[in-house]
Amino acid sequence: MRFRRRKPRPFVRPAVPVADEVAVRPGLRRRGIYLLPNLFTMAALFAGFFAIVQAMNQRFEAAAIAIFVAMVLDGMDGRVARLTNTQSAFGEQLDSLSDMTSFGVAPALVMYEWVLSGLGRWGWAGAFVYCACAAARLARFNANLGVVDRRFFQGLPSPAAAALIAGFVWLAIDNKFHIKDAAMPWVAFGFTVYAGLTMVSSAPFYSGKSFQLARSVPFWTMVAVIVLIFVVSSDPPIALFTLFCCYAVSGYVYWAWRWFRGEANPARPAPAEPGAR
Repeated sequence: MRFRRRKPRPFVRPAVPVADEVAVRPGLRRRGIYLLPNLFTMAALFAGFFAIVQAMNQRFEAAAIAIFVAMVLDGMDGRVARLTNTQSAFGEQLDSLSDMTSFGVAPALVMYEWVLSGLGRWGWAGAFVYCACAAARLARFNANLGVVDRRFFQGLPSPAAAALIAGFVWLAIDNKFHIKDAAMPWVAFGFTVYAGLTMVSSAPFYSGKSFQLARSVPFWTMVAVIVLIFVVSSDPPIALFTLFCCYAVSGYVYWAWRWFRGEANPARPAPAEPGAR
């Protein structure tokens, strides 16, 4: 009598529901987002959207102030993320989209609705140049992360460009610009195009990222901050516009000074070494 040898059957792991799988594997966690820094980013996005709505309602002073508020909130979300160690890829992408709305689309539309619309095709062309340069500047910034000197921005950062536009609008509406009505649209056109092209330039602008809030600073730093707060609060339109005008030309001045001394531009990406991958 012959007996057949049974072939061994392959072991098949029984299907486990997803909930049980998570329970079996404690290391497996559901993906989520960090709430605190993203709240600041969403608040900056709301301020940019609010500026667009106010410009459509012909309330340009409120629109300009909203852009400044968006700039302050945008500067806080990154620092909050670093201080609380809650950086994430989601937060970086959300911050870029918020910046495009608040500092790319909003200033262009505010300027166009305020005065550039009277120039016809030149008006919307100038607004589009600013908007397109803001998009290109943000894309280049994301592509150059980690390959440029973190102490400097390559080109004027978009929040500073938006503050330059918003400061110009706020100061003109506050009747502190003695410019003829016929010349105002062309002056605004020049500011808009300058801000846009400076964003995509290679001029090095100081980033301030080397300044750490958690470190001790000299006593004169606190005095300087107090004086700056007093100057800005005494007349916000003039003080803010003057401050960002100086910053908007500082990159070219520093670039020219380094070129005169024969030094390289610190904001340019470092060339790859031969054979490096």
